[in-house]
Amino acid sequence: MTSQDYIALEDRHGAHNYHPLPVVLKEGRGVYLYDVEGKQYFDFLSAYSAVNQGHCHPRIVGALKRQAELLTLTSRAFHNDQLGPYKQYLTEYFHFDKVLPMNTGAEAVETAIKICRKWGYEVKGIPRDKARIIVCGQNFHGRTTTIISFSSDPNAKGNFGPYTPGFESVPYGDLEALRRKLADDPATIAGVLVEPIQGEAGVFVPEDNYIPEVAAACREQNVLFIADEIQTGVGRTGALLRVCGDCSCTGHCERQATYTRPDVLILGKALSGGTYPVSAVLADDAVMHVIQPGQHGSTFGGNPVACAVAREALEVVRDEKLTQNARRLGEIFRARMQELVEQYPATLRLVRGKGLLNALVINDSPESDTAWNLCMALADRGLLAKPTHGNIIRFAPPLVISEAELTEACDIIGQAIADLAETASVGADDQEVNRA
Repeated sequence: MTSQDYIALEDRHGAHNYHPLPVVLKEGRGVYLYDVEGKQYFDFLSAYSAVNQGHCHPRIVGALKRQAELLTLTSRAFHNDQLGPYKQYLTEYFHFDKVLPMNTGAEAVETAIKICRKWGYEVKGIPRDKARIIVCGQNFHGRTTTIISFSSDPNAKGNFGPYTPGFESVPYGDLEALRRKLADDPATIAGVLVEPIQGEAGVFVPEDNYIPEVAAACREQNVLFIADEIQTGVGRTGALLRVCGDCSCTGHCERQATYTRPDVLILGKALSGGTYPVSAVLADDAVMHVIQPGQHGSTFGGNPVACAVAREALEVVRDEKLTQNARRLGEIFRARMQELVEQYPATLRLVRGKGLLNALVINDSPESDTAWNLCMALADRGLLAKPTHGNIIRFAPPLVISEAELTEACDIIGQAIADLAETASVGADDQEVNRA
């Protein structure tokens, strides 16, 4: 079967809930993907930052195989020999008392919302059914019914109502707006849910003081600070967690723990290196103790395979110093992209990001197809990326990428942009001739 055969098969038998690039992938190794015709590509999306450790990392795949041959699933009706060691490992790795294991990122966000509300009623004393959670505009936390209820994306939200109440939004990065909202009947506010960098929205990076000030404002009002690090966590931004700021250590230090540590931390995606669906919500005893048997769970949450895979995935991040690699190569990548922005101002508007989570903003409207056409041109040259919000292209390669590989990929991006700029210039000249 050819790529077109596979695409036609998907279209014929599957719901059309995605709009992928017309590439059919068959194999992945490290930073590379291969389609069914055998063509090699740089992966510059990393499954939305799930594949930080690279495709099919042998250590992670090895852990998957070993555990799959022993025991795959018990449900939580019984204990298994992987869950306890995993919980100890994860809580020590990220410095929290407790973890509640789940499968997907959206499940983890739902879990954090439930924990936050229950804490609000049972610990803070919010009147029944009055708890409010503050979110940010342009957020992306998943696509479940509860989560889209506080989305500002009409495409994700439209015609899926009625919506879940109890959420109020403030502009992302606007500390004064957040403080005003927190001062508005703080006795009924249970938590603030925020992405340290808004990835799906287009890699919006707030001011350096934003996350520390959000945490401080929450403490002042006895409100839980909930950090969604599903996409930004596990080394992606050049820090173990983005709430750590620009620190490139492999774990938390005391300075960070005093003012940027969230009350509730949400992880997913790279927690398993993209090998298996694994997510987690971490909090200290004072918050997590509100969850009792029968009040929340998942048949697959904390299953033996997930536990074994996640432990190995985190060991790879630490052993191979992927956090530090992301920090160093991210600076190189943005410098190269900034050169292109300055060279082609009619085509590119700006570059932004942290670590190896970056975006190029195309100098065109969100309704244009320029970003899509550029991604198609990149795919033709052997590099895969995807537009978001119309005129923004997110670039997020696996953190195992080398400097030589990054340089080659930047050359491909530069060539594609140069060709796009030349085509646009020729088109503009033709229009001028026609007008004349």
